Amino acid sequence: MALLRKINTKAKAEINTGFGTNTSDYGGRFVNKDGRPNIEKRGVSFFNRLSWYHTLLQIPRWKFLLLLLCFYMLLNLIFAGIYYAIGIENLAGIRAGSRLEEFGEAYFFSSQTFTTVGYGRISPHGFAASSVAALEALVGLLSFAIATGLFYGRFSKPKAFLRFSENAVLAPFKDGLALMMRVAPYKNNNLSEAEAKLSAGLMMEENGKLTNKFFQMELEYSRVNSLSLSWTIVHPINEDSPFYSFSMEDFSNTKGEILVYVKAFDDMFSNTVVARTSYTLKEVVVGAKFIPMYHRDEEHKSTILDLEKINSFNPADISFAFKGDSVASGHVASTQ
Repeated sequence: MALLRKINTKAKAEINTGFGTNTSDYGGRFVNKDGRPNIEKRGVSFFNRLSWYHTLLQIPRWKFLLLLLCFYMLLNLIFAGIYYAIGIENLAGIRAGSRLEEFGEAYFFSSQTFTTVGYGRISPHGFAASSVAALEALVGLLSFAIATGLFYGRFSKPKAFLRFSENAVLAPFKDGLALMMRVAPYKNNNLSEAEAKLSAGLMMEENGKLTNKFFQMELEYSRVNSLSLSWTIVHPINEDSPFYSFSMEDFSNTKGEILVYVKAFDDMFSNTVVARTSYTLKEVVVGAKFIPMYHRDEEHKSTILDLEKINSFNPADISFAFKGDSVASGHVASTQ
């Protein structure tokens, strides 16, 4: 890995990124591809550092539904065991010929009580069984209230529904080069007043010490009025860019990362939504150009946005921009 010993002095440094400058604290990347900070918190217990509400809103849908099902089955097993321990004779109406069938009847009576369905064939007799049934009905009501709130929270949570390209590209731009990445909405939501901000985090050697330096990345345009189609975010590599003095080898060998932040206004939620991602310099394809994602339909009545092409690019010759560097060194893009 090559270390940068100097950087373009005209590049604007950032000191408010929140990621620190000590390279020994660097864990491989600052932001994961899904936009979450690459940070693991320690020093407190597992339950103190975990917000169950945030976790249950963020976990995948199948995990959320599986967790609810397991919680429902576990509670019913617990209450069925309590009924069985009290004595199956305290549940009138049970029809069973074996202990397994008796426990099964207790389990389904528990599920009917938990959900307050109460078909009526089985009923509790005696103080102990009636008390447990009353407690279970209360637990069931509270559990369904919490589950309903979580369902609503997941359903109504504002989300950007934006998809980023897997790679950034170093492409020809006007008379020079530019770093480009692409973002597109993939749901039928309406996003307006979209803004993008890019920062570059580079590992450098400064005064004999390794340090993380962050720089602003000026964009061709940082705002679009409507984000209905794909948006190619362009950072021109000019005299104000931190990559101005980079060679082709620097893009491949330097340890660094491009942090991407996009926010927009969602008309349906009437709220601002945010999406984040990052690209390490190894994820920058040197010498490539994105393939257009949208075109008119055959009847010329609408525009087709082909989301399958968000990661598609073609090779591009950028040797003109590197003095003395050869594009035959293996860093030129391949077609996807």
